[in-house]
Amino acid sequence: MKNIFALALLLVVLPAQAFTGPQQLIRETSDKVIDEIKTNANTYQSDPQKIYQLVDDLVLPHFDFAAMTDLALGRFKDEVSTAQKPAIVNEFRLLLVRTYSSALLEYTDQKLVYLPMEGSEADGEVTVRTEIEQAGGFPIPINYSLRLGNDGWKVFDISVDDVSLVTNYRSSFARAIKKDGVDGLIKTLQDRNQQQ
Repeated sequence: MKNIFALALLLVVLPAQAFTGPQQLIRETSDKVIDEIKTNANTYQSDPQKIYQLVDDLVLPHFDFAAMTDLALGRFKDEVSTAQKPAIVNEFRLLLVRTYSSALLEYTDQKLVYLPMEGSEADGEVTVRTEIEQAGGFPIPINYSLRLGNDGWKVFDISVDDVSLVTNYRSSFARAIKKDGVDGLIKTLQDRNQQQ
């Protein structure tokens, strides 16, 4: 599952263009990223730090981490002060870079199939639906939830096989806050990021 989330993150790489539609963004991005991984596989294998850089520079700018963090915090988001919020967003972003970058090194030649998009671009919120074909197995659905903002379409959640990336973190965020408060969550995220 971690590897599929990693591939899902990797597939969102394209310079932000306000007029690029969400489905086109995912499609063009997927082609570009898959080519990059195939072309430079040896480089990434010999220097895994380059994967961190790839994800941080190219993939994550297309994610709305403030929205993702609010969703992951759930009912606890109102307990986060304005001073604490940037630290949580930053640590959550770093956690995703570290967690999924290493999984990208295991990328193989899976084929991505595009399905009809859900929602309306006119409403400013859509779900771009794809499937990863698995050799000898059932396809794995990957859905990208995007919103249109001032700087174009941004991903605010990804679900893999109907499991949301954001809500996957919600229970661990809640446990940390219940145990040690918001500062405890920040420390937990910092500790996890230093271990990777």
